[in-house]
Amino acid sequence: MLVSQVCKESDFSAEWFDTAKEKLYKPFEMIIRRHMETNQCYIPLPVIYHRKLWEHCYIYQVLSERGLLTPGSRGLGFGVGREPLVSLFASCGCQITATDLDLENPQTAIWADSNQHATDLDSLNEYGLCEPAAFQRLVTYENVDMNQIPDRYANMFNFTWSSCVFEHCGSIELGEEFLFNQVKCLRPGGIAAHTTEYNLSSNERTMEQGTCVLFRHKDIEDIALRMRDLGHEIELDLDPGIETTNSRVDLPPYTYNPHLRLQLWDWVCTSIGLVIKNGE
Repeated sequence: MLVSQVCKESDFSAEWFDTAKEKLYKPFEMIIRRHMETNQCYIPLPVIYHRKLWEHCYIYQVLSERGLLTPGSRGLGFGVGREPLVSLFASCGCQITATDLDLENPQTAIWADSNQHATDLDSLNEYGLCEPAAFQRLVTYENVDMNQIPDRYANMFNFTWSSCVFEHCGSIELGEEFLFNQVKCLRPGGIAAHTTEYNLSSNERTMEQGTCVLFRHKDIEDIALRMRDLGHEIELDLDPGIETTNSRVDLPPYTYNPHLRLQLWDWVCTSIGLVIKNGE
């Protein structure tokens, strides 16, 4: 089974990735094309080595191989934007609560301007992964601030997820607190699958506060230690890989192919996935 791990080139040739890509590549390609139109950039397609495709495939695989994507399973997504995972999970028969910031929140403006913010249920099924009538029956949409998770969510869900979202909570500390608070939404034995930004350049200097922060090796280890102290389960594999594509860094303005490693401010970053099992 997949554990908490760093995005790397070898994953793209793994059997689990091929299975997930079958379901997610078409909507990912649509997302890339929309991004091209919004930002007036030109990305050579098909895009294969892209960390956002890895994130969606990783989250899907983590939940699928643990038997959570089945009819009646309840899932809670944070900061879902217009990602395809909501409709994909609903197509499996899961009952989904999809959440994102209210449009009136100032932090929402950047996502709305770049066409990455959902405003209603229809925009969450734009890729047609779930039959419309089933989608309307299985999915609800709510405005939620990740720094203020509603108490009513406690012990309600079989799984939670987010795709590169909790680095936007305002600081390293707030991002970590989100992880501990969202575990409370899980039923005993429930699984949390989240991805975020991972600093490959430094285990000391990083972006610690602001609209986007970069988690370091020591931050991830601290999260794992605290989770275990609370009785939760998390296994780490922080090997970044040594393949050729892993050494290529996409510099601003990004070409997006490959886009496994990119420069953010002074640091080379990639995505990391975290898998947490609620041990309560």
